[in-house]
Amino acid sequence: MAFLRSAINFIDMTERSIMNTNKNILRLVFFPLLILYYETILKAFTYSKIFNIGYVYMCLFSIPLGLLFYLLSTGFNEKTNKIIFFSIVSFLTLYYGTQLIYYRIFYTFTSFYSIFVGTAKALSFIDIMTDTLRNNIAELFAIFLPLGVLVYYHRKLQFDKIHKNYIIKVAVSAVIMQAAVVITVLSSDVGMLSPSYLYSETFLVVESVDKFGLLTTGRLDIKNILKSIVFAVEPEHSEIIESEEPDPADELPGEPQSEEPTIEVAEYNTMDIPFEELIKKEGNEAIRSMHKYFSSVKPTKKNEYTGKFKGKNLILITAEGFSPYAVRKDITPTLYKMQEEGFKFNNFYTPTWGVSTSDGEYVACTGLLPKEGIWSFYKSSKNYMPFAMGNQLKKEGYETKAYHNHYFDYYYRHKSHPNLGYTYKGLGNGLNVTETWPESDLEMIELTVPEYIDSQPFHVYYMTVSGHLQYTFTGNYIAAKNRSLVENLPYSKNVKAYLACNIELDKAMEKLIQELEKKGIAEDTLIAISPDHYPYGLTLNEISELAGKEIKSDVDLDRGIFILWSKGMEPVKIDKVCSSLDIIPTLSNLMGLKYDSRLLMGRDIFSDSEPLVMFSDRSFITDKAFYNARTNEVTSFTDENIESSYIKETAETVINKFKYSSMILDTDYYKIILE
Repeated sequence: MAFLRSAINFIDMTERSIMNTNKNILRLVFFPLLILYYETILKAFTYSKIFNIGYVYMCLFSIPLGLLFYLLSTGFNEKTNKIIFFSIVSFLTLYYGTQLIYYRIFYTFTSFYSIFVGTAKALSFIDIMTDTLRNNIAELFAIFLPLGVLVYYHRKLQFDKIHKNYIIKVAVSAVIMQAAVVITVLSSDVGMLSPSYLYSETFLVVESVDKFGLLTTGRLDIKNILKSIVFAVEPEHSEIIESEEPDPADELPGEPQSEEPTIEVAEYNTMDIPFEELIKKEGNEAIRSMHKYFSSVKPTKKNEYTGKFKGKNLILITAEGFSPYAVRKDITPTLYKMQEEGFKFNNFYTPTWGVSTSDGEYVACTGLLPKEGIWSFYKSSKNYMPFAMGNQLKKEGYETKAYHNHYFDYYYRHKSHPNLGYTYKGLGNGLNVTETWPESDLEMIELTVPEYIDSQPFHVYYMTVSGHLQYTFTGNYIAAKNRSLVENLPYSKNVKAYLACNIELDKAMEKLIQELEKKGIAEDTLIAISPDHYPYGLTLNEISELAGKEIKSDVDLDRGIFILWSKGMEPVKIDKVCSSLDIIPTLSNLMGLKYDSRLLMGRDIFSDSEPLVMFSDRSFITDKAFYNARTNEVTSFTDENIESSYIKETAETVINKFKYSSMILDTDYYKIILE
């Protein structure tokens, strides 16, 4: 009888042990499986291909991260464990859901920097977000499903504390697995966008999510932000070789030199920067590497267009969502006239960057590439920006003003734009446009022209908003305003609405030119217009409909327009491949300004420099070929065979431009060498 009781007790203990073991295993694998579920759902909804090498890396990274969540939700008492468990699941649900909606609007994922810095202002686009939520109910249901199931069965879930020794074993296992995955990734160095490059040298959010998953990308995002903060601390300098000559910066600390640096070589757009001496004196390795890099960059030559518009007025415009397909003789005749009568750029691109409009502005206004994961324009507000047109022309005695017809502090323009040398106004700080959504470009021109037209020479910068999404007649005031002018066009409603928005820009340009002509200074004024990005408020099919041809790739989407016009000029056709990155050096050359072409990432379009257009994913276009960094494919534009050495060399140039452009922003490099 005693034996029987012992056997029953043993079986009972074994059964409980098995049940506890199974329960522990289920709890152990829950978070890795949940992360795998979310990542698979997100990738299925945002990428054309789910199962690639990136999916393997994502699965591997999910295990140690899932184990970390497991440890966080099992190391305390039952009540605390339960709170932590549901907090983690809720965070993951909201994080994946938010990123999905953001991607549906902007075709990229947001960074933590944007979440923390820009959330309040993003709420002003509540109508756009509401429509996007409504159109993606099925996807959101799939993301919220696990949380809903867990909440429904929460009373049946147990959250007892696990043994300390078990915690240590799991923690050690997670660390070993994480280290093994990282070593594997860093050992993979094939292709321009290799896992090693994406993991350790740069931060490309869309490519990173594809390669490592959203959560690992989030960790890399935080690392990128912290790196920027560390870089933002002014580097310490130590002299390696003492110089008897005084440093001009010692005479006027923190202020620009009273005299402009002289041109070093007459036929080049350069300034007298003693790079060799700076290299010898510099004690900070990062800064020294920058001196070496920029001293090795080939400057651009002056040319027949150098100083062609010296002393003339300049109006520079970044047009929201503008596209070459919006320029039509029948409905936007003024823009069409400016395009046909001015410099006509047949191969101009406006690459799309991570922070859409703000990054598009940053590129067009600074000649620099934006740094991924942060708001480059906002960060630049604390830097010395001598090559911005406002700062350059202000030194020449120009009246310099900037305007934006939406909220003045959106993207912190009230900080970045004054730093570019402008007296800045927007809705809410002096520009009293009627508050609609979006606001009128025409009204902005009507209100602002009287403020500067009698103060020659003047330079004015506009950031427009009438071309903003959404392109509907019910939620877009400008589209509704101009609806009758597009009603009979043979397009779908959204395409008509987009064209109606651009009619407002055309009316604004018509009014601007009329005022210049009335004042008799149209011939003495150069107007430059470029987009911030392509109209991503339209679908790929709608853009193809608008273009009258099939738009197949991201590069096709980024084909932009650059209108550069002055009344009475001889039309000039330019077939050279170029982009918005080239605007600042091109205008600097045309205006006859003293600038250093080595210190900008773009090039004067009219120079004999090799054409190069760079995209955020490190793809590039030259006059010879298009290189797709995502697929590692080369498309030749000539009958010649494109040598692999040419692609490799150009790819290295592209990588260096992104690298050193970010370092300019992080180190305030212009202040170091020019003040």
